[in-house]
Amino acid sequence: MSAPSRPAAASPGVLAALTLAARFARRELRGGLRGFRILLACLALGVAAIAGVGMVRASIEAGLGREGAALLGGDAEMSFTYRFASAEERAWMETHAAAVSEIADFRSMAVVDGPEGPERGLTQVKAVDDAYPLVGAVTLSPDIPLAQALGDQDGTPGAIMAPLLADRLQIAPGDTFRLGETTFRLSALLESEPDSGADGFGLGPRTLVLRQALEGSGLLAPGTLFDSRYRLTLPEGTAVAPLADQARENFRDSGMRWRDSRNGAPGIATFVDRLGGFLILVGLSGLAVGGVGVSSAVRAYLSGKTATIATLRTLGAERRVLFLTYFLQIGALAVLGIAIGLVLGAVIPLLLAPLISAQLPIPAEFGLYPRPLLEAALYGLLTALIFTLWPLARTEDIRAAALFRDALGGGRALPPLRYLLTIAALFALLLGAAGAFSGNWGLTLWTAGGILGALVLLTLAGLGIRRLAGALRPISRGRPPLRWALAAVAGPGNEALPVVLSLGLGLSVLAAVGQIDGNLRAAITRDLPDRAPSYFFVDIQPDQMEGFRTRVDTDPAVSRVEAAPMLRGIITQINGRPAREVAGDHWVLRGDRGVTYSAARPEGTKITEGAWWPEDYTGPPQMSFAAEEAAEMGLKLGDEITINILGRDITATLTSFREVDFSTAGMGFITAMNPSALAGAPHSWIATVYAEPQAEAAILRDLSNSYPNITAIRVRDAIDRVSELLGGIATATSYGAGATLLTGFLVLIGAALSGERARVYEAAVLKTLGATRARVLASLAWRSGIMGAAAGLVALAAGIAGGWAVCHYVMETDYAVIWPSALAIVAGGLIANLVAGMVFAWRPLAARPARVLRSRD
Repeated sequence: MSAPSRPAAASPGVLAALTLAARFARRELRGGLRGFRILLACLALGVAAIAGVGMVRASIEAGLGREGAALLGGDAEMSFTYRFASAEERAWMETHAAAVSEIADFRSMAVVDGPEGPERGLTQVKAVDDAYPLVGAVTLSPDIPLAQALGDQDGTPGAIMAPLLADRLQIAPGDTFRLGETTFRLSALLESEPDSGADGFGLGPRTLVLRQALEGSGLLAPGTLFDSRYRLTLPEGTAVAPLADQARENFRDSGMRWRDSRNGAPGIATFVDRLGGFLILVGLSGLAVGGVGVSSAVRAYLSGKTATIATLRTLGAERRVLFLTYFLQIGALAVLGIAIGLVLGAVIPLLLAPLISAQLPIPAEFGLYPRPLLEAALYGLLTALIFTLWPLARTEDIRAAALFRDALGGGRALPPLRYLLTIAALFALLLGAAGAFSGNWGLTLWTAGGILGALVLLTLAGLGIRRLAGALRPISRGRPPLRWALAAVAGPGNEALPVVLSLGLGLSVLAAVGQIDGNLRAAITRDLPDRAPSYFFVDIQPDQMEGFRTRVDTDPAVSRVEAAPMLRGIITQINGRPAREVAGDHWVLRGDRGVTYSAARPEGTKITEGAWWPEDYTGPPQMSFAAEEAAEMGLKLGDEITINILGRDITATLTSFREVDFSTAGMGFITAMNPSALAGAPHSWIATVYAEPQAEAAILRDLSNSYPNITAIRVRDAIDRVSELLGGIATATSYGAGATLLTGFLVLIGAALSGERARVYEAAVLKTLGATRARVLASLAWRSGIMGAAAGLVALAAGIAGGWAVCHYVMETDYAVIWPSALAIVAGGLIANLVAGMVFAWRPLAARPARVLRSRD
């Protein structure tokens, strides 16, 4: 017999439903924040991490913008490769600039005569004129005027040296040293130079001398490797952009490069922007972990509200009203969590500004910047929406019958299609915002794919653990604690899935970072003894090559010597069109590149397409190009490449492609040409020497004594310098991954709290049936250990896979599993969940069975 039908209540309009839902939500919020502390903490921590990184990046960008002229050393700069400005170029500068300062920048060896023989150190020399610096001031120790420090010192030209190099050479102000064939007297130590940010990456500490003091030193002879830079201060009111366009138009074929105060330190700005974007993507991984916590908190809260929702349904409340009720309530709390995160992300960088500024080599102007806060708020809002809609949609499954059973324990596995489409649209919006803000779509897509893949893998692992626990129960006979643990893990409604998701995703990010960092370091050092040369020797003059080869070829400790003529050129045109129009912003076009020549095909060179020119070829210029880079640029045989060398344009036809391996730290030239194409161009030679470590010092001493103008770059020292840079990046990335892991621990705590009531009841039943506290504790420990180990193992797999993908496709380096880091992740997952489980075991153990069981009647 069917129950009499009740007349359907009139369906309220959207505004009426919203008003009614707002009233219900307001009443629900009177109950306080219980059950939502983890939601608030997850959102606040994730938003704070992203906002903090964005605020630091914005502060650095503001500092670079404000101090652009000081960082550059002038309002604008014109620079040339391995030559000084021509008379025409210098005249143009004098016409448009209020003041001009000329600088020559190059590497050399500083030599000190010690009691046990000469001591040598690689240094980055900046040869300046009397006008330097046009903007800012050089800080010296002792504090003396720059002109005095660089001037005559008792008949010897003065010099300034970085303290690190002076300490390495064991000299102090008043002592002498040599650069090339010229002796200098150290007059002061360099504390700071205003334009250090514009000088880029250097392999050696700085030395400052006057340009005129280098006459006769052999260090700036034609064909040697140096850059000339001309700093300009412009008359008041000069528009920089039109002047830049005019300079590029007038000297576009001369190899001139232009910079101005709008971007005084482009290398630093680009590095900060890319690292900041990468860290924000790491922060998004943390938000994804927090999203798991948000979803778990919402689901646990709604599970406790089953009776309330069912009662409202019985009284005629529509699904729309119920959905809006909890949507508004949780939305208000999410906004609160985001606001807390924004406050933390804005305030913490301001509080730490003195410490951060002290660690930065560039100025930073700390303050409140709206863009990073808006970006973090957008990320937090979208994440909250994505991870709350799914459990909120389940409210539609709750019916009046839920007063007698748990509706959230059954029903549809997936929410209705409209919710799935909305979640997909929100995810696409989040992905688009991340790509737009980071400026790196490739890394954004890789990160999103990695997070999605890890979530899917962890979800499958969580479900698989429940099935496996159920399958293993028969073999646990005779071990009651293990059997109870397996039954709890396999049972419905346990915290296995949120634990594996939250802890596993946090550990996955940390594992991937550890694998990437370890492989980057290994890529530099792993094969160094077998493949990398001991030294690079540069600036070898052609008439010095015979003596140079005699010294190294007759040394039994030297296993191999490679030498080639060396010029530098800028590719300006491809088939008569500007190179960037044809090949885009390829790295080969972002500055000057090495150019060599050879009549015969060099030994070991593998031609992949085309043919090398005959040894006696004297016709029109021909060129061989690196095959991989040519493919990336879209070049083909027969293309005409115009390259500017020392201000002269040379157009050559591509006649062959060849393999070039830049990973060996040896010589690798993008372009090679036939000798007659470069006839008469002043140049030097470059050589690599592979020798036993014990023979390196003698080789350096003999060659430096015989040829003071030659500069030796020890490959191991260069690798150490790069490793320091990678170490800083890895540290910054680890902080981001640490924030992700901390969020995972918060979610872990939330999962433990949400399952505490079930564990209390379970412990009460077990104790009623005669179980001791020790056995109950052992069962809880087994449960925590199983879920922690599972999260760690899945994180291990995800981290290894993610690390391999980034190393193989993004970094393009070899990959090997870093097992100490990998195994630490598994152990960390097990220990973290075990500790959390034991912390939250106190209440179940202390609860009295009678009181617990009576409350469940």
